[in-house]
Amino acid sequence: MVSKAGNAEAVPAGAQAVTRALGMLQCFRDNPGDLSVSDLARRMNLSVSTAHRIARTLAATGFLALAEGSLRYRLGPAVAELGQLSLYQRGIHLAADELAEVAKATGTTADLAIRNGTDAVILAGSSVALTAGLGLRRPLHSTALGKVLLAWAPPGEDDLDALPPLTAYTERTITDKADLLDELDRVRANGYALNDGESAFGVRTIAVPVLRASGHVHAALALRSTSDTLTDDRLPWFLSRAQRCADALAVLLLEPGQRY
Repeated sequence: MVSKAGNAEAVPAGAQAVTRALGMLQCFRDNPGDLSVSDLARRMNLSVSTAHRIARTLAATGFLALAEGSLRYRLGPAVAELGQLSLYQRGIHLAADELAEVAKATGTTADLAIRNGTDAVILAGSSVALTAGLGLRRPLHSTALGKVLLAWAPPGEDDLDALPPLTAYTERTITDKADLLDELDRVRANGYALNDGESAFGVRTIAVPVLRASGHVHAALALRSTSDTLTDDRLPWFLSRAQRCADALAVLLLEPGQRY
């Protein structure tokens, strides 16, 4: 559920309208389908009349749209346009071929993710299907992608105290922040992160960083399969393929003016 955007105590005077509008867009982040004004009001802890006014304003500017033949809202074309532009600016559109190649070579699911707040967001790769929508969110603490994004985080994004309580998804999930800190030390020392059944039983994932020139993470690349495939004795082979792909992506994900 989206945070209570109707509470303006935490925002500067004059920013409430912007905060509410952005909060309404965030209502669609978990892909809930079309939402009525009542749905939006409930998610944002607003009155129906206030939610209706914000929704109409966003629809008039293309950020929301009414579903055909109904009074329910969905994300509008302006969001899609900006989203595609953001992917282009980040170079994510250039990563598809590299990810497809490494996925085919290794027989795994290959994904590329960036960090957004307290989540890893998968923007390209085998897990991203048009029917599911872009922006698949995964927890930072229980995924190999997330561990990489935390281990090589730039200054200001490396404070584990800023994370919410660490939810247990299996008996192997790290739920103590001190233990997570130790795990991130191991990740940096090894040069990769491993998720061994910490998000789902039987699933094993290896992830490596796609680094900027500063040495901080730009994105995280993961290869995911079963524990029967990503065995300990074959891990170096999968790791070498992942690192080779990450090196190629480090060039592709450069800012547009730096790619040539």
